[in-house]
Amino acid sequence: MISLQEITQLAQNTNLDNQLEDWKKVSRKHLINILNYLNFQACTILINFKHLKYNNTLSLQARPLPCLGDSLNCLWVEPQGLKQKLNSYKFLDIFLTDGQRLIRIKTDVKAISEEGISFTLPEICYELGHRKVKRHACKGIQVDFIQNGALFRGYLLDFSAASFCVEVSAVPPQTFYWINPEYQVYIILKNGQDVLYSGKCRITRQTCGQKTRSFILEPLNHQTYRFKPKKYRSSRHKLTPSPNIIFRHPFTQEMVNLEVGDLAGSGLSVEEYQDDSILLPGMIIPELFIEFADGFKIKCMAQVVYRNTSRTRDDVMYVKCGMAFLDMDIQAQGRLSGILHHVANKMTYVCNWVDLDALWKFFFEAGFVYPGKYALIHTNKEKFKETYERLYIQNPNIARHFIYQSKGIIHGHISIIRFYENTWMIHHHAASRLSDSRAGLVVLNQVERYINDFHRLYSTRMNFVICYFRPDNRFPHRVFGGVTESMNDPKGSSIDPFAYFHYRKNSDRVEIPESCALVKAEPEDLVELESFYKYKSGGLMTHALDLEPGMLGSDELSKEYQRLGFQRERHLFSLKKDGILKAFIMVNVSDTGLNMSDLTNCIHVIVLDSDDLPYTILNSSLCMLSRYYEQDEVPVLLYPVSYTESQSIAYEKIYNLWVLNMQHTDQYFKFMEDLFSRTQKDRFKNSAGFG
Repeated sequence: MISLQEITQLAQNTNLDNQLEDWKKVSRKHLINILNYLNFQACTILINFKHLKYNNTLSLQARPLPCLGDSLNCLWVEPQGLKQKLNSYKFLDIFLTDGQRLIRIKTDVKAISEEGISFTLPEICYELGHRKVKRHACKGIQVDFIQNGALFRGYLLDFSAASFCVEVSAVPPQTFYWINPEYQVYIILKNGQDVLYSGKCRITRQTCGQKTRSFILEPLNHQTYRFKPKKYRSSRHKLTPSPNIIFRHPFTQEMVNLEVGDLAGSGLSVEEYQDDSILLPGMIIPELFIEFADGFKIKCMAQVVYRNTSRTRDDVMYVKCGMAFLDMDIQAQGRLSGILHHVANKMTYVCNWVDLDALWKFFFEAGFVYPGKYALIHTNKEKFKETYERLYIQNPNIARHFIYQSKGIIHGHISIIRFYENTWMIHHHAASRLSDSRAGLVVLNQVERYINDFHRLYSTRMNFVICYFRPDNRFPHRVFGGVTESMNDPKGSSIDPFAYFHYRKNSDRVEIPESCALVKAEPEDLVELESFYKYKSGGLMTHALDLEPGMLGSDELSKEYQRLGFQRERHLFSLKKDGILKAFIMVNVSDTGLNMSDLTNCIHVIVLDSDDLPYTILNSSLCMLSRYYEQDEVPVLLYPVSYTESQSIAYEKIYNLWVLNMQHTDQYFKFMEDLFSRTQKDRFKNSAGFG
């Protein structure tokens, strides 16, 4: 909106009448429509008077009443004492604006009173000028105005995508001399505690107020780097028909509806006419809806990250603005990625409704449920079926699945599950070896794309991705082992091998020696565990598995599982000898079949002192802890593997625990790009299956 200060300055311009030939004419009919719109929007106009003796200008705000003919009636905004005050003034003109255009009306006064004033509308009035970018009035947006350590507070008066006007106050001992108009300032715009914008600005103009002062500010940055830049960015798509974004503007509270240009899992772009643009780079939109053609909506939080000006073939100026998603709930993520994945490949699906009979048939035919695995699960097959019905029909927040299918036949599958507070586990990767040679790679690419799109959002809770795989499994060894070797940074990608075996429950009473104790873990135990692991491996395992002092007692995820009708318990124990930590034990209890190899329903043992912990003591501890499980045979993952060898412990297989730090996704995708060139894809086309 054009500010009161600017209109007042124009009203004092005695040369306006000599410039009429340069201005655009506005007919009475058009003027009446504008006046009625201003009345509808409860806006004001400015009525100017000139002093009879001193020639100074007095500008008063009035509200126009509905206008039906050639008369205009207005009510004063602040009527008290005006009639007497106006005895020293004569009427000059009227100014009104719709934010972009400023219209001047020269006419005669019909009547004036304490309550209001009436005019006869002329046949023609004039539009004084046309703003390149429309300004919009704002209410209730607080401003922090900072320069060289001085903080002034005030309010946002109006804004455009190119500049905005703020009014700030000087509170003693502050003076406005503290503000150097030649230096940039840092501006924070807030609604209560919610920051809506922050950035560096240039002062272009200011008023001369003593206690309060208005500043016209021009943002210096036309691009905001919300996240660390990535080389491997989300894939963007143009949908037909195009969705729209709908949101209430955070500064004006007006509803905005814009057509989406490009849409990706991480953001979108829109276009606006430059004259009417309302998207300011850096501005945060707390609640934005993406509306698709059938009325289906996805809600998110977004931020404007860039604004580029262009020109159409018809020489019309427009701007293209990009928005990054700052947050989106996990179900909305699934719906959006489902749409985008299906656009990219009509045979790919995300978190879709799955025919469970077809899925189980696929698992068996693809060899994912091989005879040895089925021997372990067949006694609990009904529980497996029940768990999978809840996972694939209810589609809970804790799990995501990705399907590659054609004509109703499933060819590939992979899923991820959030099993630690900020860690998701990739598992159940399976592909048909006969029907479609691409299936294994397609679903792996799907989960990679989902991770790349959404891992930076709070609702995803994804700081790490893990996967258990057997080193003799060629495909994951080349992928996860290869990326770890290529990255050569255990804080980016790490692998730790575990010995896997089953502990058979024993009904005999078992006790450990008096010198030993199996007790609940304390924070200092986790500190020692972290020091041991840093010395032994230096990888990411303790971070990814929430084995940090700050995570002790955290049960937010367990409560979420319970709310969704699933089971997740975690119990941490320290095995000590003469008060010294010898082994750390994590007991995870979950639904049968949540992971087919029961890697989410097992005991993790980390031995810190292999030389002074006989297996008989550890075995007694396992016997005591096996009471947490219903089954007779309890899976155990033991680290380091060298302990099993020194103690001659029989184990069934080795599982490598791979962990990827999400700060290093570019290195991961660079490796994958190099690994799966066309010839390499052919080499691995029939290989899939882990976890």
